[in-house]
Amino acid sequence: MARSKKKVPEVNSSSTADIAFLLLVFFLMTTTMAVNKGLSRQLPPYNPEQEKVDAKVNVRNMLTVLINSEDQLLVTVGGETKYAKIDELREITKEFITNRHNSPLLPDKFEEEIDYFGKVMVTKDHIISLQNDRGTSYSAYIEVTNELIAAYNDVRNELSKEKFGMTYAELEERAEHDVEAKNKLKALKTYYPLKISECEPKNYGGKK
Repeated sequence: MARSKKKVPEVNSSSTADIAFLLLVFFLMTTTMAVNKGLSRQLPPYNPEQEKVDAKVNVRNMLTVLINSEDQLLVTVGGETKYAKIDELREITKEFITNRHNSPLLPDKFEEEIDYFGKVMVTKDHIISLQNDRGTSYSAYIEVTNELIAAYNDVRNELSKEKFGMTYAELEERAEHDVEAKNKLKALKTYYPLKISECEPKNYGGKK
């Protein structure tokens, strides 16, 4: 009599898809993924009319920051153009925004009535023009933009601590549920209005 062949038991694969899904979720949750550093504000859309406005601004009221195709900075302030390092940009910008010593090469100062401060002299007509080459790297653009914004945050922070006894960040946190804190924030932004104009990228030479 011929022997009957033994059947090999089959492996139950009904849960394989579930296991694969769980593994995928595990790796997604535990893997560190590199991301680009983002901005703390939303940049305005490019406005071609802004370049015409910039051209009419008094030289002393404009700080021009150009990032060339080699990610180098060219800064023009008071009619003078020079190379600058990224770690110098914040202080240059703060001096421009405040014009503490009332320099004739820096923005005009006008008397303004501001809540909590009364009549003060401010550089309300100043403007920062940010320009970059088409070959400028994204990381350099982000780094420069963040330094310009940080300069505004610094001068507002100094003024906030001097006048209100708390940091600008603390005021922002309180403003979510405190009307007076919200009004103080508004006063600080009126004192030092954020004015950054961005021009359309151009080919200034170098990398394409």
